[in-house]
Amino acid sequence: MRRVVALVTGATVALAACGGGATGRGSPRQTRSAFAACDANPNTCNSAASSQLRQGGQLTYVIEKNIANWNLLSNEGNVFHNNEVLKAVLPYTFVMQPDLTVTMNNDLLDSAKVTNSSPETIVYKIRPTAVWSDGAPITADDFVYNWKLQNGHDCPGCSVFTTAGYDQVRSVVGSDNGKTVTVTLTKPFTDWKQLWSGGSPIYPAHIAAQHGDTKTAQGLAASFTWFGANVPTYSGGPFQIDNVKNNESVTLVPNPKWSGTRPKLDRLIYRIITDANQEPTALQNREVQVIYPQPQVDLVQQVRRIPGVSSFVGLGLSWEHFDFNLQNGYLNDPALRTALFTAIDRQAIINKTVGQFATKVKPLNSHNFVPQESSYEDVISETGQGSGNLAKARQILVTAGYKIDGDQLKTPIGLTVPPLRMRYTIGNQVRQVECELFAQMVKPLGITVQVTPTDDLGATTSRGDYDIIVFAWVASPFPYANAVQIWGTGQGNNVGRYSNPDVDRLITAAGSQTDESVAKETLNAADRRLTKDAYVLPLYQKPTFIALYDNIANVRNNSTVDAPPYNVAQWGFRAAG
Repeated sequence: MRRVVALVTGATVALAACGGGATGRGSPRQTRSAFAACDANPNTCNSAASSQLRQGGQLTYVIEKNIANWNLLSNEGNVFHNNEVLKAVLPYTFVMQPDLTVTMNNDLLDSAKVTNSSPETIVYKIRPTAVWSDGAPITADDFVYNWKLQNGHDCPGCSVFTTAGYDQVRSVVGSDNGKTVTVTLTKPFTDWKQLWSGGSPIYPAHIAAQHGDTKTAQGLAASFTWFGANVPTYSGGPFQIDNVKNNESVTLVPNPKWSGTRPKLDRLIYRIITDANQEPTALQNREVQVIYPQPQVDLVQQVRRIPGVSSFVGLGLSWEHFDFNLQNGYLNDPALRTALFTAIDRQAIINKTVGQFATKVKPLNSHNFVPQESSYEDVISETGQGSGNLAKARQILVTAGYKIDGDQLKTPIGLTVPPLRMRYTIGNQVRQVECELFAQMVKPLGITVQVTPTDDLGATTSRGDYDIIVFAWVASPFPYANAVQIWGTGQGNNVGRYSNPDVDRLITAAGSQTDESVAKETLNAADRRLTKDAYVLPLYQKPTFIALYDNIANVRNNSTVDAPPYNVAQWGFRAAG
C-alpha cells in the first residue's frame, strides 16, 4: 500500500470482533476483550499505564513486505511497511491518532504554531533535549535539509513522492542554537501540519553531509540516494535498528539517547511474512504477537478462533482502487477508460471479497474524502462508473468509434486493443479476486486482461510496470496535500502519469485557502473533473484488521498512514496479577 492524506472531521467507524475463551498470559481481564472499547474510545482502548507494564520483553509485529528502499521521502521507498518500521526510528512534527485527528509530537517539539498570516509563518520550538542517537542535536539544519530535498527546486535529482507544501515554503531559518525553526511561506498552505510530519519524516542533515552535502544539487541527490540504499544506523525516535535479515526480519532496540518516555520493551522485531495466509499460524504458534494484515475472509475467520487473541476490524481513511497507467497508448484514450470503468460492478466485487467479513463496506464515491467526513460528496455515481452497466459501456465505445469484432476490440483506426496486464500485491487473495473479477467484467467488451502479481509494489508503480493495478492509499488527515501528491502533474505519487491543467489549478487553489469551506468546495470541483477523466476508480474504504495476544497493552488500530506503530514507545506486556 502506498500512502495518501485526507481531512477528517469525524471519528472512525469500526466493527469489534470479540468473543469468549481462556485467559491470556499475564492478563487479568477476560480474554479477547482488548479492543472492546475501541468503537467508543479509539485513542485509549487497550491501554495501560507504565506502572501496569512489566519491564522488558520481546514483541514481534508482522509486516507484509521486505524493505527494498529505506528513504520514505522517495517514490520507491514511500510504502506502508517501510513507514511501519521507521515510525519507531525517525522524528516527525505531528502524529495521526486512531480517531483520525492530528496532534503535535511532544517528544520532538515544545510547540508548533502559525504566528503570522501574511506571509504565513510557522514557528517550531524543538525540545532542547531532542538529539539523534549519536548525540548530535536535532536542529533547524535538519528541517532545512529535508525541505531542500522536497521543494522541487534545490534537488531536481531527488525523486521525492511529493513536493506538496514544501514548494510553497520561501525560507526555513534557525535561531536559538537551531532549536527554533521559523518557516515562511510564499502563500498559505491549508495542510501546514503535514510538513515534516508522518508522511515525510525528518532525515539527519549531519549524516547527509557525510554522504554528499546539504548545499549543492549534486550533494543533496547523493545523500538522498544513500538514505534509500542503506539501513539506518541513526535514530531520532524511541528505537534504533539493531539487525536486518533480508526478507526475514528487522530488529530494533531502545535508542539510548531518546529523550522521551523510555520504551518498556527490550526488543521490537518486525517479522516479514509476505504470504498473509501464514500469519494466523504464526500467531497461533506464538512466533509473532501482533499482526496487522490486509484482511482476507479466511484469515479473519482463522484468527477469531485462536484462544487468548483479540481482534478488531475498522474502517478509516484508507481506500482501495483500480488505476490505469496512462503511459499505455491505448489507455491514453478517456473513452476507453470510461467504458472499462463503467463495465466494473463495484458492489459485486465488494460482495465477493471484503463484504463477507465487513458488512458496512460500500462503494466509495470520492477520490479525496470518505463518508464520515462532512466534505464527502458523491461525484462518481452520476457518471455510471463502477455500476457494471455493460450496455452503457458498449455505447461509449461505439460513440467513440470502436468496434467489437468477435472477442476483440478494435480502435477507431482499426487496431486491435492488445491484452492489458493487471497487477496486484502477491499473497493478497482479496486483490487477486478483484483483478480476476475485473478481467471477467470487461471481457464482453472484447478486452483481455492478464492478471499477474508483484512482490514489490513501490518499484512496480514507480517504474510504471503495469497497465492496470489495484492497491490502497493509506491515509492521513491532510486532503489538500494528498490531492497534490496523487493527482498533480509530475508528482511522485501520481504513478499513472495523469495530467489535467484544470485539476492542477483547482487543487492548487484548494490548498492555498484560509477559508476551509471554500477549500472543500474547490477540492470537490477538482474531483468532479478528475472523475470525468476516468483515471482512478475508487472501490471502497479498505477494512483494517489487527490482532494480538491479550497480555499486550497500548497497541491498537490506527487506520491512517501512521498505523498502529504511531505510539510504539508505549507498547509493552501487562504485568501479571
